[in-house]
Amino acid sequence: MGKTIAIANQKGGVGKTTTAINLAASLAMNGKKVLLIDADPQANATSGLGIDPKKTASSIYECLVDDYPMASSRNSTCVKGLDLVGSRIDLVGAELELVNKPNRERVLRNLIADVKKEYDFILIDCSPSLGLITVNALTAADSVIIPVQAEYFALEGISKLLNTIRIIKSKLNPAIEIEGFLLTMYDARLRLANQIYEELKSHFGDMVFNNVIPRNIRLSEAPSHGLPAILYDPESRGATSHVLLAKEVIAKNRHFTSSI
Repeated sequence: MGKTIAIANQKGGVGKTTTAINLAASLAMNGKKVLLIDADPQANATSGLGIDPKKTASSIYECLVDDYPMASSRNSTCVKGLDLVGSRIDLVGAELELVNKPNRERVLRNLIADVKKEYDFILIDCSPSLGLITVNALTAADSVIIPVQAEYFALEGISKLLNTIRIIKSKLNPAIEIEGFLLTMYDARLRLANQIYEELKSHFGDMVFNNVIPRNIRLSEAPSHGLPAILYDPESRGATSHVLLAKEVIAKNRHFTSSI
């Protein structure tokens, strides 16, 4: 049985979806069986892997609201070993439709349980909010990766997310842990970026990933071609940084399942 990792930060523009797509692809390229769940109504992880959200027969919306089986909602992607449960804009309405469901915070956890044994890693790309769908993702997850942008307001809002995780841990999911803080959009030439990395390390120590994700044009261009960076330009710094991140995640989780 694999490990479920949510990628979350309620602050927008910190690289959640870029991390989700490229970490998922890099894990798959390392021989792991991976499922990426796009839990963001913007559906950027879906289109970023070359799948048109409007043409999918079913999405995470149907799974959450209509109890559609997750196994029947998976799409193969351009990366061998990587499957996707896509999203669509109608996921915006799922927050309201979930409110009256029994065990509404555990709907996604129950859906994942049916497919979890088929994968080494299940990644959930969360929306930039702390609404009911993100609560579902955190309740379903074994751990959380928190992308942190290497800019002035980087640590703003992290305390709110950590408080939400504490509440989830105490009331809904006692097993959830922080997989790590990931510094994104990093420019080593800037003193500020290095200061933020040092500040993260001083606050959170070993919970900060050793590898950082640099600012990289090829990484930014790849989604418009419907490809992860590792297929769009394997030699780019954006691609190689995610390969190193994947190796770090695999190394941290060798004990988690026998298949890893």
